[in-house]
Amino acid sequence: MPAIFAEDEIERLGEEAFEREVRPVLRPEDDGKFVAIAVDSGDYEIDADDYTAVMRLRARRPDGEFWLMRAGYSAAYKFAGAK
Repeated sequence: MPAIFAEDEIERLGEEAFEREVRPVLRPEDDGKFVAIAVDSGDYEIDADDYTAVMRLRARRPDGEFWLMRAGYSAAYKFAGAK
């Protein structure tokens, strides 16, 4: 049975895995790419397309809980408010 984490725990585990596993291997050409992280294992995928990154990771970790980040950004997406 897959682990179920609270939303704030997913964020914390995802950010920790990013710092520990992903950041050390990022290259300049990865800037702006999406990073999907399985928070229970630290496994990850990097791709320019968010869906592709998540689906490749889901193929390896079908029961995983995922955190999506964007290399070089503080958030995966930017939302603009209505004026």
